[in-house]
Amino acid sequence: MKLLVVGSGGREHAIAKKLLESEEVETVFVAPGNDGMGLDGLELVDIGISEHSKLIAFAKAEAVDWTFIGPDDALAAGIVDDFHQAGLKAFGPTRLAAELEWSKDFAKSIMAKYKVPTAAYGTFADFDEAKDYIEAQGAPIVVKADGLALGKGVVVAETVEQAVEAAREMLLDNKFGDSGARVVIEEFLDGEEFSLFAFVNGDKFYIMPTAQDHKRAYDGDEGPNTGGMGAYAPVPHLPQSVVDASVETIVKPVLEGMIAEGRPYLGILYAGLILTEDGPKVIEFNARFGDPETQIILPRLTSDLAQNITDILAGREPDITWLDTGVTLGVVVASEGYPLAYEKGVKLPPKTEGEIITYYAGAKFDPNMNLRSNGGRVYMLVTTAESVKAAQDNIYKELAEQETTGLFYRHDIGSKAIKD
Repeated sequence: MKLLVVGSGGREHAIAKKLLESEEVETVFVAPGNDGMGLDGLELVDIGISEHSKLIAFAKAEAVDWTFIGPDDALAAGIVDDFHQAGLKAFGPTRLAAELEWSKDFAKSIMAKYKVPTAAYGTFADFDEAKDYIEAQGAPIVVKADGLALGKGVVVAETVEQAVEAAREMLLDNKFGDSGARVVIEEFLDGEEFSLFAFVNGDKFYIMPTAQDHKRAYDGDEGPNTGGMGAYAPVPHLPQSVVDASVETIVKPVLEGMIAEGRPYLGILYAGLILTEDGPKVIEFNARFGDPETQIILPRLTSDLAQNITDILAGREPDITWLDTGVTLGVVVASEGYPLAYEKGVKLPPKTEGEIITYYAGAKFDPNMNLRSNGGRVYMLVTTAESVKAAQDNIYKELAEQETTGLFYRHDIGSKAIKD
């Protein structure tokens, strides 16, 4: 088979690398990818994710068997619909199904209609109405841009003043453009967050190992929200009963609801959940793999990802198997200043070999073929060990030996899972 992965980040590197492991796969193209991916034998294609017609023409010219769509903005732009109209197979939800991610208000309305547990909320396009709602509810409270905002359009406000300012920035100051033209204001939920992913085709779904992401930039969950600074899987202290409850009260009713709404779901469904005193509740849905969770979940897959997706696309029952021992943990290395302004062009350390995997998110060769930073999140180191502590020790020993001037990383990824 020849396959195409659309996207350029660490998520797409992990997907493409896993697909290439299949004995059935001859070539994996990544469009546009980043230069670091080429070190793993992936074929980079200089076509942007928004250039649907060029991607379709390339897939036809190369006789690509099917395409895996990575990023949320491509799905929101209807790339899967365009591939289908061209007679090509694509793994990912249609624009209407992906609205679960690109409109938080739509996701909330689906949850309300199909009785999926989530935070109480209100949606507003008018600043004064939003302000009145915040003042009536009090703090802490959560303010979210309705549309896509690269994982940064969420403010957990500890005071009413912070919440009002967040609403002002989104609705009046246009901080997130059209994505913030409406805001969803939610009840603050207290509990432990975790990620639950599933391969989906309609009402058939296949749950992946649980994961826990670390969104804040700095140690101790300090600093601004980012796209993710590290993750581990599975979450060892999360009982199977919580996963089972999440499947029964969240995954099943949402997928059945999407079918009832005429928006059957195909692709990867991500449920960002929080375990409250009343059981698991939804914080958000994503219509694709999360980054960095992909990079620590896919190394645990012991079956053939390419064959698994081929079967799902064909409506066959896939034989999906997972590593059932140990923990997989990864730490993101980012450019200093991320998620705000940052410099590019920092020379990167050599790619790791053996037990520690390097996934590249923002890397580019200079004229002398030195790999340099070319994004906010630059690369991620991932390893599997018998425990969270052992995995941490391996990763942080490697990072301590690397030259990371001009870059930074958190030193506490996975520490929540370690009991004193």
